Amino acid sequence: MSGQSSGRPPLLSLVTLTIAVASLSTAIYQGWVQTRNLEIVQRDLARREQVRSCKDVIEAYFDVKLRIGLIADAATGSPPGLPDPVVQARMAVSRFGALGTYLANFQGEEARSRYTALTRELERVTGLARTAAGPSGMEALFEAADGLFYGMNEDCARSARQA
Repeated sequence: MSGQSSGRPPLLSLVTLTIAVASLSTAIYQGWVQTRNLEIVQRDLARREQVRSCKDVIEAYFDVKLRIGLIADAATGSPPGLPDPVVQARMAVSRFGALGTYLANFQGEEARSRYTALTRELERVTGLARTAAGPSGMEALFEAADGLFYGMNEDCARSARQA
């Protein structure tokens, strides 16, 4: 009775089908795990870039303050052969503005307008730096800019904590 069908598949077919289903399940699971891993790496890279940008913009702000302070100190004129402190300050403000704009790309339109206002305030302070009388005059000049910078620094700290 070798030609008789028992109505159930042979054992080898069931084993093969089980192995195929297990392989397919494993492949789907590995794909899902790989996708999650890729998302984690992308988030980490974006967070690192934002933290680096925050560090750069903070450094640039204090460079601007230093350069504008040099304008007030060199009211009598810069020594021959050295770059003009006004030009250096304007370059530092431009660098700060570029970094602030890049950082605002991570934060949204509200941050962009605040960062632009800070850059404009630093440009205004650069123009008034020659009239500042001593350290107290410089402090008064930077009062509004320091307040705006505080907001920028808080944005950086908040985004670092969220990540």
